[in-house]
Amino acid sequence: MRDFPNAAFSPEAIDVMKRAMESAVSHLPEPITSAHVNSSAESILRTAKEGERDPVMLERMALLELAITSREEV
Repeated sequence: MRDFPNAAFSPEAIDVMKRAMESAVSHLPEPITSAHVNSSAESILRTAKEGERDPVMLERMALLELAITSREEV
């Protein structure tokens, strides 16, 4: 992943990010690509690095960013 070479998270934050990632991936439309998964993971990392710890918000931000990015590519 780019832009996260010095990121450090507590075990609790990692657990929150893991739950957010699992939920985000479960809500992705088929076919799920590695690009979608990577984009979601980067969004969750970036948002968590800014201090967000609510797994629902982390998931929403990831899905929203993915939707915006997908629209820009069309």
